[in-house]
Amino acid sequence: MTKDILSLIQANMSTFSKGQKLIAHFILDSYDKAAFMTASKLGKTVNVSESTVVRFAAELGYDGYPAMQKALQEMIRSKLTSIQRIEVSNDRIGNQDILSMVMQSDIEKIHLTLEETSRADFDQAVNAIVAAQHIYILGVRSAASIASFLGFYFNLIFDNVTVVHSTSTSEVFEQLLRIGPDDVILGVSFPRYSRRTVKAMQFALDRRATTIAITDSQTSPLAPISSLTLLAKSDMASFVDSLVAPLSLVNALIVAIGRKKNEDLSRTFETLEQIWDEYEVYEKAEE
Repeated sequence: MTKDILSLIQANMSTFSKGQKLIAHFILDSYDKAAFMTASKLGKTVNVSESTVVRFAAELGYDGYPAMQKALQEMIRSKLTSIQRIEVSNDRIGNQDILSMVMQSDIEKIHLTLEETSRADFDQAVNAIVAAQHIYILGVRSAASIASFLGFYFNLIFDNVTVVHSTSTSEVFEQLLRIGPDDVILGVSFPRYSRRTVKAMQFALDRRATTIAITDSQTSPLAPISSLTLLAKSDMASFVDSLVAPLSLVNALIVAIGRKKNEDLSRTFETLEQIWDEYEVYEKAEE
């Protein structure tokens, strides 16, 4: 179901029963809160039964309330302001132990990523990166940490890597000026999606480069402009983006590529160990 759920609700408003209209108006007015309510809590909030809420989801064409809730959550992650994120997370956390809740949520996102990531796309991405003439990596704002991590290890494996710095839109395009059909670009973006990353990926696609998106959903604006899409579930913990699952996916990508480049990588690290030792890069552990 690709239509925005809020538009779907508005389009079907005249067909709803009195109780369903109460649900519809609440969601339209407070979708940021409704997205994280159980069917029971949503029903109590608008004074209708839980079964009415479930029937409302079915009326919209969803396979149960959880499917409708998921659609709401995916939509709002790209819409919420930082202030709204704080309000929503405060409602979700309540008096619960923050450490336990945040870490348990991260564990669940890794499980979901493991279930939903396409093994075929993952393998194709590995092969495309290994075969690329030049590899570009782009992530801005909080996604810059993922791009930087990926770039650090790719620079140990390859000699043809550019981590695109994004201090301005013009600089992004200047760094991608020579991208072409034999190249690969990895674009990393999670809600709220970066317009700069989307434009850069479109630029690369127009020049027939292989575009690989690392993002959270097929509804991400990166998905339709990417040759391959690697999905990793993200979440919002207050104003903070939870990128544990994306980092785990990137770890797997690095390990898989390292195995493909095993012989070259062994020689590289043999040289690096000599350099690190000679220039005392690492503190020696006391025996």
